[in-house]
Amino acid sequence: MPSQREKADRFRALHQQDHAFIIPNPWDVGTARLLASLGFEALASTSAGYAFSTGRRDGAVGRDQMMLHLAELASATELPLSADLENGFGDEPEAVTQTISRAAAAGVVGGSIEDATRRPGDPIYPLDVAVGRIRAAAAAARALPFAFTLTARAENYLHGRPDLKDTIARLQAYQEAGADVLYAPGLKTREDIAAVVSSVDRPVNVLAGLQGMDLTLEALSKLGVRRVSIGGSLARAAFGAMLRAGREMREHGTFGFTQDAVSHADISAMLPP
Repeated sequence: MPSQREKADRFRALHQQDHAFIIPNPWDVGTARLLASLGFEALASTSAGYAFSTGRRDGAVGRDQMMLHLAELASATELPLSADLENGFGDEPEAVTQTISRAAAAGVVGGSIEDATRRPGDPIYPLDVAVGRIRAAAAAARALPFAFTLTARAENYLHGRPDLKDTIARLQAYQEAGADVLYAPGLKTREDIAAVVSSVDRPVNVLAGLQGMDLTLEALSKLGVRRVSIGGSLARAAFGAMLRAGREMREHGTFGFTQDAVSHADISAMLPP
């Protein structure tokens, strides 16, 4: 198993390539190992996928349990793991600082902090508050004995605020506050993605798999994107297959879904003994 420093250096180097890479999002040890067996270069956790797997809604998993989950994922494969750290599990910069330190202790080599409050009536932190939180995260990351890759997320588009000008201004401010990677989940068009990429000088992550967003890895790479994640889409695809199978059995009493299921032997061959 490579050291955390070695994983961190590998992860940082992936963002310096002249093309984009896909960072898929497993939600447990099994999916992490299966994705690693397919040849991906790094993994990222998904707060939604993990919450769904525990029978809860996204955002309902507390920090202590999330850190245990991250430790399991980080040790499951030899790949670098970046963590979905939501909004840092608290409003204050001190909470964000603690979250970065605890995530690093769990074995991850990068993580994202979003500017969403998790409060329906007030979904996005004011810019000055959000910048202070990213500045605190960056300071915590720089204090670590390895190159922790900090991703700053501007959440406007996921909360009914499709304001490209404000989103770009936020990403620029997060860049100045010390973020290594910038991310505005919810962008769908070539024009908006290109505008973001051209407005910052840090690697940009784009969320693929959204309804109405059909850009390929190649197309995103040509726009200057350097990392492509899929959030909870893999988990939702898996749960969708399970629910369709369940409804088929319950409503029709048939088992046709088994024809599309991966074989026991094939999955076993992809996992360590």
